[in-house]
Amino acid sequence: MSHIIKNDRVMTIEELEAVSGTMLVMDLRSNAEYRSSTYPGAVNVEKDVLLNAVKEGEDFVSFIIGETIREEQDHRYDLDSFIDDERIEELMIGQQFLDGIYSICLMAAEEEGCWALTGKMRKMGFRIWYLEGGFLGYQQSKMQNILHDSDQTDQFRLRAERSLITKFRKSLWRPFVKAIQDYELIKDGDRIAVCISGGKDSMLMAKLFQELERHGKKNFELRYLVMDPGYNSFNRQRIEDNANLLGIPIEVFETDIFAAVDNVDDSPCYLCARMRRGYLYDKAKELGCNKIALGHHFDDVIETILMGMLYGGQVQTMMPKLHSIHFAGMELIRPLYYIRESDIIHWRDYCGLFFIACACRNTERGGGLMQDSKRGEIKGLIRELASKNEFVEKNIFRSVENVNLATIISYKQEGKVTHFLNDYDTRGISEDERN
Repeated sequence: MSHIIKNDRVMTIEELEAVSGTMLVMDLRSNAEYRSSTYPGAVNVEKDVLLNAVKEGEDFVSFIIGETIREEQDHRYDLDSFIDDERIEELMIGQQFLDGIYSICLMAAEEEGCWALTGKMRKMGFRIWYLEGGFLGYQQSKMQNILHDSDQTDQFRLRAERSLITKFRKSLWRPFVKAIQDYELIKDGDRIAVCISGGKDSMLMAKLFQELERHGKKNFELRYLVMDPGYNSFNRQRIEDNANLLGIPIEVFETDIFAAVDNVDDSPCYLCARMRRGYLYDKAKELGCNKIALGHHFDDVIETILMGMLYGGQVQTMMPKLHSIHFAGMELIRPLYYIRESDIIHWRDYCGLFFIACACRNTERGGGLMQDSKRGEIKGLIRELASKNEFVEKNIFRSVENVNLATIISYKQEGKVTHFLNDYDTRGISEDERN
C-alpha cells in the first residue's frame, strides 16, 4: 500500500480512492459537519477528542472501535438496529488495521495543531496521512467530476429521483404525502415558494415537491427559492452545483443577514432565523406566491417540544402550518413533518450527495452557538431515552396532540391567559373524573 502513496504526510484524493477499504478514514471535523456529509465509511472523532485520547495514552484500538460503534448507533435507521459482538470483531480484525500497524487518513484541513497530532501518533506506531485539501477538497473533486459529464449528471439525477418512489418510498415519499393530506398543506391554486437553504432537508423537500408535481393530482405551482444571506463563495457554489446536479430550477436572491447578525451576542441564531423568514415571505409574495415551504422534519418537531419545556418553561410545538402575522394572505407549511432525519441522511448517503450545514460567519470561525449546543443536548437526551424505550420519540410527538385542558394549570390562547381557578367551582368536575 505504501508504494501507492507518494508523500509520507499528505495523501491525494486519487491515492485515497486507490487504497479505499484498506485503511481507517477519520473525519476530524465537528459532529454537525460530519452529520451533514462525510467520506463513505469514515469515523467521526473530533480533533480535540482525538488529541486528548493521544495525550492520555488510551488504548487506541479500543478507542476507535468505541467511536465507530457510537457513530453507527447514532446513524441507525430504525430502533431495532444495534451493534453486536460480531460487528466489534469485524472492526478489530478488519482491513482498517493492517499488519498490526494502524493506517489512517485524516479528513481535515492541515490546521494548527494537527501536524503535532500526527507526529505523536506516528511515534505510537501509526502510518498516518492528511487528505490533500481536507474534506472540502474531496467534495469539490467528486462533484466537479460528475458535473463535467452531462451523461453522469443525468444518471445521477435520475437515480436520486427514482429512489424517492422506490427504495425510499416508505420512509420519505409516503410520509411526505401523508403530512400534506393530514394537515391540508396544499390546496388547488396554491403558488408555493419551496425555500432551499442548501442543506440536506430543504434539498430533499425540493425533490419531493418535484415528484408530487409530476405525479400528483393537485393544481398548484412551485417556485424554488434560495436566499443567499451572505454565504462565502464556496458555499454559494455548492448550492448551485447541487441544484444543477439534482435538476432543481432555483431562483437566488441576496441579502445581508449574516453581516447584520455577525456582532450580535444575544441569541444570534434566533435573530438570523427570524430575519431569514421575513425575507423569504417578502420575496415569495413578490413572486406571487401565497405559501412558503420550509424543510423542518420530525426530529426538529420533537426537539422543539422538549426545548420549549426544558429551556423555555412552556408547552408548545413546531406547527405543520401557520398563517403569517406580518404578511397578509401568506402561510408557512412544513411538508417533512413526518419524516425522520435519519432517513434523510440515509437518502443523502445513498445518492452520494454533499450539502452545506449552517454556513454563517460564526460557524466558519468555529464559534459554538447556544441554539446549536442546546439542540445538541436535546438530541442526545432523546437518543438516550429512545435506546431504553422505542416509543419515546413518537410519544413526544403525540404529547401535543393529546393535551387535556382540564389537567392544565393555565394556558394561553391569542394572548389571553386562562387559569384553572377561573371556573374551577362552576365546573364541579371531580379530580378522579379529570384524571
